[in-house]
Amino acid sequence: NADQPVPIVVVDSEHRFCLDEKAISSILLQNDIMNLPVAVISVAGAFRKGKSFLLNFFLRYLTNYGTDNWLGGSDELLSGFSWRGGSDRDTTGILMWSKVFKISLKCYHLVPILELSLSGFIMSIREICCVNRLHGKLVNKTLLNIAQNILKTVLNVILLLFTEYGRLAMEESSEKPFQSLQFLVRDWSYPYEYEFGYEGGRKLLDKRLELTEQQHEELQRVRTHIRSCFSGQWNFFSNFSNFFGSSHNPNFAFISIHSCPKSCHFFAVVRWVLIGKLYYQPIVIHFISSRVSQIHVNWVSTPQATAEANNLSAVSKAKDVYVNLMEEVCGGDKPFLNPARLEDKHQEHRQTSLDGFDGSRKMGGVEFSMSYRDQLEVDINESYENFCKNNDAKNVFRYARTPAVFFAFGAVSYILSGLFGFLYLTSFSTIFSLLCMATLVALVMWAYVRYTGEHQAIGQALEVTADFIWD
Repeated sequence: NADQPVPIVVVDSEHRFCLDEKAISSILLQNDIMNLPVAVISVAGAFRKGKSFLLNFFLRYLTNYGTDNWLGGSDELLSGFSWRGGSDRDTTGILMWSKVFKISLKCYHLVPILELSLSGFIMSIREICCVNRLHGKLVNKTLLNIAQNILKTVLNVILLLFTEYGRLAMEESSEKPFQSLQFLVRDWSYPYEYEFGYEGGRKLLDKRLELTEQQHEELQRVRTHIRSCFSGQWNFFSNFSNFFGSSHNPNFAFISIHSCPKSCHFFAVVRWVLIGKLYYQPIVIHFISSRVSQIHVNWVSTPQATAEANNLSAVSKAKDVYVNLMEEVCGGDKPFLNPARLEDKHQEHRQTSLDGFDGSRKMGGVEFSMSYRDQLEVDINESYENFCKNNDAKNVFRYARTPAVFFAFGAVSYILSGLFGFLYLTSFSTIFSLLCMATLVALVMWAYVRYTGEHQAIGQALEVTADFIWD
């Protein structure tokens, strides 16, 4: 199978994130998915805890989407994103699967699905902040992969990372900075305390997030604020060791998935992840490119790159509105339109586009969006100039005007030459005779240039002369 994970964001020796725009464009800008909304799946967590292993189950499900036996045979090894045993990290940076899967949802006919594999949490503080910035708004649903138990020390660090970014982002906009987060506990070994599934997981999570007087003020603040940072429900998934199991035996999942469909069915996990806010491919590329560029300038975890991508997306949508409306008026299959009428339509659709931009929800505030609004006006004016040129090209009389002007000028010169000759005004007769011959030569030269395509400078000069005479 030629499909494989493609590195789209890598970390160099100086811990800088570098985006491979060619690689991501080759995946997202395929002709059959360019105009479809796209969902993004990702699994976050510490390294060496089986995130890539879990994503490979997603790959298998999406590859065999719509079939009952999507797991395959019991002797079929799990493949896709690289995974292995050992203590060293296997995934560095951010990988995207080269194949984009298309499935049907109730509100959309087809939705391409992207899969991301990220580095683990155990990195430098700088890398943690950068991944958190890049990952937070892009991914539709995040499964936070945790092994064995939700320890308070680990939970405090994770919540602090999410809520600090969330606090800064919510200062910029009322929109929630993250979409949805779901804990997935691997190798759960205490079913006698909290049963498997959502109910047991909810009870454990409520206990871990409860407020007590003995807690430090900062921990209380984090627990109070964390729920407001996510637009989706705060869900939890608790698992026993045989569900996703040890990486030493990738075939263990077949028995457990079929034996525990109510408490920990993998199908339910995938279905839950695939339902969320959808993006369009150019928006995803804008977002990642803006984020990585912002990281190079200033790696502090702020939502500025999100605001930039958000405004770029609004500009792109507003420009598309203008172009589509103008295409209906003077598109390639439309006849020539009177220039005055075209100007009126331009002003009308320009205002519609700007109103759409002003009315869309954007991060950063009005002052931050002004530069993007100015850029939108520049783009609209450039598009209008192109529409004017295309409209002029449809006017068949425009191409006939130059030879008609020279022919009429030559005919008038010939008549005046004969008239002055009849009146014995030889000097005037000679002048108009020369003008008649000059216009004949100009007409022949224009025809030669138009036919051969050579000497364009001469042809342009003749066009300007004809326009001057016409005016």
